Amino acid sequence: MGHSEPNELIELERIVGKLGKALQTRVMCQVEVGPHTLPVYAITIGNAAPDAPSVGFFGGVHGLERIGAAVVLAYLRNVVTRLRWDAALHRQLELMRMVFMPIVNPGGLWRGTRSNPQGVDLMRNAPIEADERVAMLVGGQRLSPRLPWYRGPRQVPMQPESRAVCQLVDEELLSHTFSIAVDCHSGFGMSDRIWFPYAHSRAPIGHLPEIHALCELLDQTQVHHRYVFEPQSHQYLAHGDLWDYLYQRACTDPARVHLPLTLEMGSWLWVKKNPRQLLSTLGLFNPLIAHRQARVLRCQVGWLDFVGRAACGHLGWRPTGPERERHRQLALNRWYARLAT
Repeated sequence: MGHSEPNELIELERIVGKLGKALQTRVMCQVEVGPHTLPVYAITIGNAAPDAPSVGFFGGVHGLERIGAAVVLAYLRNVVTRLRWDAALHRQLELMRMVFMPIVNPGGLWRGTRSNPQGVDLMRNAPIEADERVAMLVGGQRLSPRLPWYRGPRQVPMQPESRAVCQLVDEELLSHTFSIAVDCHSGFGMSDRIWFPYAHSRAPIGHLPEIHALCELLDQTQVHHRYVFEPQSHQYLAHGDLWDYLYQRACTDPARVHLPLTLEMGSWLWVKKNPRQLLSTLGLFNPLIAHRQARVLRCQVGWLDFVGRAACGHLGWRPTGPERERHRQLALNRWYARLAT
């Protein structure tokens, strides 16, 4: 492979090369960046049976947010390394499926842009419209690819990278009766946030009880965590959200539970601790000091591991019967009470 590839892509290929026989690796699409062709990889491991839970980890959707790809790569490296000796992990993988797409947007990563090489923001690219008026630009726009948050032309297929995510989710997550997806981003506020749908609507999602039970599980098992767990609509509404689109597709089967989550790492805290990061575009979205990046990776790898374990043991915490309605009421009081006033 050429030396012009992003370091994250080179690292991914090295990780996969270590245990190629234990992992299933495929190229979901190829991305053209000038004279270069970059692959979008998907890695899968574990039980592919439909009744086994599945969990997907996605990063690098926005090329500027390199820390998102780094977090997913760090967890993939953790899993691959533990395969040599961790009997508990082997048992976990007998019970569940793990799916990784660490670098969704290699072209944006290579160019240092939020968008892909065509100027399209992959998180504004899905065919779904907001219920209400959205904020100018940030909510998604079709004016020009020269402006941020460009959705792409109207009435044309989604970008290859977006279609690759949809294909992987269809084949490896929605093919299972229970699944969770975590998409890793950065750049919003001073707190790490865990967002769940919707981004296009302020309405509660159908699987609100399951979301609340998962949030309660996090609160109980990681008592000192600092994540803000909330609907994305608490912060802003947007057109074209890819996970809203995939969640609505998942809901076409009432027997299927799919919980898409977005980890939004609070990069403003890194800027506050190191104001010199304001001097570079990358510094607005990524920890530039080595020890701070190491701390972020340690913390977030623990969160991804929690999600994997929660998916594997979902029958132990998923609410059913009257308990499901109790969680729904608790969730409405926690996140949507202000909508009723």
